[in-house]
Amino acid sequence: MAITDAENPLLGETTCGSLLHKLQEIWDEVGESDEERDKMLLQIEQECLDVYKRKVELAAKSRAQLLQALSDAKLELSTLVSALGDKSFVDIPEKASGTIKEQLAAIAPALEQLWKQKEERVKEFSDVQSQIQKICGEIAGNASEQTGAPAVDESDLSLKKLGEYQVKLQELQKEKSDRLHKVLEFVSTVHDLCAVLGMDFFSTVTEVHPSLDDTTGVQSKSISNDTLSRLAKTVSALNDDKKQRLHKLQELATQLIDLWNLMDTREEERRLFNHVTCNISASVDEVTVSGALALDLIEQAEIEVEQLDQLKASRMKEIAFKKQVELEEIFSRVHIEIDPEAAREKIMALIDSGNVEPTELLADMDNQIAKAKEEAHSRKEILDRVEKWMSTCEEESWLEDYNRDENRYNSSRGAHLNLKRAEKARILVNKIPGMVDTLVAKTRAWEEARGITFTYDGVPLLSMLDEYAMLRQEREEEKRRLKDQKKFSEPQNTEQEATISSRPSPARASGTKKVAGPRANGGSNGTPPSRRLSLNASQNGSRSGSKDTA
Repeated sequence: MAITDAENPLLGETTCGSLLHKLQEIWDEVGESDEERDKMLLQIEQECLDVYKRKVELAAKSRAQLLQALSDAKLELSTLVSALGDKSFVDIPEKASGTIKEQLAAIAPALEQLWKQKEERVKEFSDVQSQIQKICGEIAGNASEQTGAPAVDESDLSLKKLGEYQVKLQELQKEKSDRLHKVLEFVSTVHDLCAVLGMDFFSTVTEVHPSLDDTTGVQSKSISNDTLSRLAKTVSALNDDKKQRLHKLQELATQLIDLWNLMDTREEERRLFNHVTCNISASVDEVTVSGALALDLIEQAEIEVEQLDQLKASRMKEIAFKKQVELEEIFSRVHIEIDPEAAREKIMALIDSGNVEPTELLADMDNQIAKAKEEAHSRKEILDRVEKWMSTCEEESWLEDYNRDENRYNSSRGAHLNLKRAEKARILVNKIPGMVDTLVAKTRAWEEARGITFTYDGVPLLSMLDEYAMLRQEREEEKRRLKDQKKFSEPQNTEQEATISSRPSPARASGTKKVAGPRANGGSNGTPPSRRLSLNASQNGSRSGSKDTA
């Protein structure tokens, strides 16, 4: 030891050997015994061993810490790679090699890069999940109750998971857009309805939700299920209100027009309520003018109707007689006989007695007019056939006169026109039996369905038709007798024809009363009195006159 640990004079360093040599010199100078010297050396040696031992323990502990750090780093590296789901973009050492510190140094850059990627990925997840949470809250209607960002599951930060959240976010964004579109449509509809109804749009729409005000941005409007439901109910209620008001207004408009027509109100006064009457036949969707169905407008129309009703009561007689005239005209057009004088006296008596309300009287007369129109409609087909039958009978009458005219074939003016008319008349006359049969069948069916007699100007139509058929048959038989007599003697035949032409037969005389009845009353019911049936006995005189003239 003295040799190896001797003081190196060149270096000037203090070593264990130099210190031991110095200690021996001191012991020599002091005179320490060998026993004390050995004891002291053993103590020094033990203390050195203790120092070495502590150093070894510290080194072993440091190594264990480094190994734990390396294990933790590898575990964290594996966890981050697993969470991020992709390591292709990070340079991670495949195999562990070198010292512990070298391995830690090799892992550290990849670990740092993965931590940075994790922070970025967590931020992306947090942003997407925050948007999802916000939209879900808006749909549920509890967005204001949400506090703080949603917790991110850091065990799965893969791009696949992020993509799933992004797809969900896109779906929610589309749903939000659709809901917002519905909300704006509802708000627009509420605005239009409030305008038509004359209601305050602001108070109506903010009652549903405060965010629906026009001053609020589009993206800030509520799109919750509750808001959509309440908006739908509001629109439905406004639509119902619109229908009811339109129905009420149309009723008032109808009453106004009826009252104006009854009292011949001037056009200038009617124009004041054009905004009421213009929608009398409009559908609900067609009424879009602002204020068209406002309550004050309806109240104004109600007041006008009430005032006109009061005025109508004072003019009751005039209005009632006007309706009576309308009723008489309907009956006259369809050849129904009534007693107009008795009806007017009854109206006067009811009004003067005061036992009936004016509105009830007019309503009763309106009911009579409605029934008269209904009956007129039911008689129309038969009356049209009667008109056609009578027209044909007139042609038959004309044809008889034409056939008795000895100068009908002369080349006088209009002879060719009469010839054409005669040809057409013969065709029509041949259809008379079929017309009568059809008319009888139709009339009987009408009477069976209603249980009453079909009259024509007070005369039962079936009686008229039966009378006509009987007279026509008698006349055909008379023609056959004349034809048979003509075979025996021409002079006798001529004399017989002259006698028949100048004297009405009993059949024709009786036919005058019944068959000519509908036309005889024509002056009072709108039918020209100049038209006549071919079996009318009054024709005989005209025929004789034409012969004398010829």
